[in-house]
Amino acid sequence: QVQLVESGGGLVQAGGSLRLSCAGPGSIFSINAMGWNRQAPGKQRELVASITPGGSANYADSVKGRFTISRDNAKNTMYLHMNSLKPEDTAVYYCTADWRGTNWYYWGQGTQVTVSS
Repeated sequence: QVQLVESGGGLVQAGGSLRLSCAGPGSIFSINAMGWNRQAPGKQRELVASITPGGSANYADSVKGRFTISRDNAKNTMYLHMNSLKPEDTAVYYCTADWRGTNWYYWGQGTQVTVSS
């Protein structure tokens, strides 16, 4: 069973920064696109950012210019650097891997990010 493990969530004031990390097996990191998704209470799940094995990234409009996704395939780790955080960024953030056309196949357990105003 593939395990993706997120870390780095927490409580931060608006305008602050956090870095999320996602660790997993090399079999996943070497060949698959990966992403960060988030879900806030009462809201639909949102794809925040995605990155190809080669490092090409895409972002949701809501986080462009503030968040940066990156991956270190040698360390089997993906990151999400979040700057200028806003209260509306409060959500559970999930690391995902292996896009299957309509959904991600692998999911982490999620890490809570709370931004206070």
